Amino acid sequence: MKEIIATAEAPAALGPYAQAVKVNDTIFVSGQLPLHPKNHQMVTGAIGAQTEQVLTNIRSILEEGGAHLNDIVKVTIYMKNLGDFDEMNRVYELFFPNSDTSTNLLPARSTVEVARLPRDAAIEIDCIAIVTNDYMTPELF
Repeated sequence: MKEIIATAEAPAALGPYAQAVKVNDTIFVSGQLPLHPKNHQMVTGAIGAQTEQVLTNIRSILEEGGAHLNDIVKVTIYMKNLGDFDEMNRVYELFFPNSDTSTNLLPARSTVEVARLPRDAAIEIDCIAIVTNDYMTPELF
């Protein structure tokens, strides 16, 4: 069964698509930009602040669908400048700490450089999550 997931705690879609779609226990989160959910303004400044906003938006969408960041199995990151990779990774690690990989909480991930993103954002992230309700550690951020 297909269910549309929508929350006011993340920015509305910029086009004719859902924030996320849930099919059975799988949630497909559409690409999220560093937009503030209340005023729909782009978070500006360093890539770290933008990455934090994107991941906060994703967390809100997942929570609306009954999932958490720990349920994510695949992440795709689109960046305008891979020169910002290290700074983006520092913030990403706050949401997905890898100090203990034995807990298997880290999702698979791809990061690609792109020529342009909507609203000239510096980063966009989408993901896939499997709702397990089996958490080995609490949310850390």
